[in-house]
Amino acid sequence: MSTLSNGRSKPHEIVERALELSTADGCVVIADEESSANLRWAGNALTTNGVTRGRTLTVIATVDGKEGTASGVVSRSAVTAADLEPLVRAAEAAARGAGPAEDAQPLVTGTPASPDFTDAPAETSSAVFADFAPALGEAFARARAGGRELYGFANHEMVSTYVGTSTGLRLRHDQPKGTLELNAKSPDRQRSAWAGRATRDFKDVDPTALDAELAVRLGWAERKIDLPAGRYETLLPPTAVADLLIYQMWSAAARDATEGRTVFSKPGGGTRIGEKLSELPLTLRSDPNAPGLESAPFVIAHSSGDDASVFDNGMPVPATEWIRDGELTRLTTTRHTAGLTGLPLSPAFGNLILDGGGEKSLDEMVASTERGLLLTCLWYIREVDPATLLLTGLTRDGVYLVENGQVVGEVNNFRFNESPVDLLSRATEAGRTEKTLPREWGDWFTRASMPPVRIPDFNMSSVSKGV
Repeated sequence: MSTLSNGRSKPHEIVERALELSTADGCVVIADEESSANLRWAGNALTTNGVTRGRTLTVIATVDGKEGTASGVVSRSAVTAADLEPLVRAAEAAARGAGPAEDAQPLVTGTPASPDFTDAPAETSSAVFADFAPALGEAFARARAGGRELYGFANHEMVSTYVGTSTGLRLRHDQPKGTLELNAKSPDRQRSAWAGRATRDFKDVDPTALDAELAVRLGWAERKIDLPAGRYETLLPPTAVADLLIYQMWSAAARDATEGRTVFSKPGGGTRIGEKLSELPLTLRSDPNAPGLESAPFVIAHSSGDDASVFDNGMPVPATEWIRDGELTRLTTTRHTAGLTGLPLSPAFGNLILDGGGEKSLDEMVASTERGLLLTCLWYIREVDPATLLLTGLTRDGVYLVENGQVVGEVNNFRFNESPVDLLSRATEAGRTEKTLPREWGDWFTRASMPPVRIPDFNMSSVSKGV
């Protein structure tokens, strides 16, 4: 039996001790060790910076009763050794007070142990900005000289997750997540442009290059053009494509589709797996080993839902093609919903990649546009109709009119109404895939790689003022 002090114990020791304390029929313990570092700036000057650290422990107890297996889940932060037994007992009480869990399955066995399970957690610190911060200072100087003001923030997080189970699993995954958001504004605050990047370590982001990009966009905005609502040929940049397809995948649970409740439900019953969604050779996939987008290679489920089950913790997550050459091939399943639907086991994704076979950059797609709109990003995306996955939202920080291959000015913002599934069917061109930061969902999901996409008739349903 391990001996722990009442101080801050090592995460693997916390996991082992919680498992020792458990009297339930089955137990899963997840320890998340979190650290973050951030910089914020306004008006070409740093304003704040900070570093935080924390721990969250989740205990999942399972109890086998006459009517089936029940589960109880309790999570608490800042857990020390002294907090363990009350936490474990609370999870067991929750399990004994619950009815049979619909998603109950035997706890996972056989996943090879992580060789670094007993190592100290990975941590981030302000050192992650060692090269980035001086470059940001150079960007401030350039912006100041060019009559621009830069605002924004850089954030880096590291989460080391330790998963232990009563069936013998001992797994560990370190997940870095970095985001950079940069806004440039004219001195009168009448013009604004945005750029964002996702990164694992801030070694692949260049704030001076981003400032140069934003300077061009502020120049475009010197000419204002009013356009009415309507359908326009539109170039969606990778960030906007990511936001739309992330929402699509959040709506891709196999059980919901089988029960006729989503856009992936087949009229008359069943799902649309096997149906052609796009004439372009689009492949939408997830791969925990994708370079630069690495994610957990096993299931980490703190709670059960449409696309996750606490009973699946530790199950390997394979590379998966959700759409292959335009054809829908998979929907997300747990072991439980795979059994219900008869569909292959396809755990939820930790990253999302769209390959369209194109080689053009966004600038090259602009150059080949006779007349259309170029978006910067989307925000305030909300679902209108789950049956068609009709979404609404707003454009933000720059919509530009393109004529004869040149950007000729900035137009007003719009509210849009579109379904990402329908957009895939109407897309006429996809450019070169690149790593991108989803603007709307960047707080929850950052590991995405998308191409720019051309839509011939994007529905700008109304003009949006004051955005």
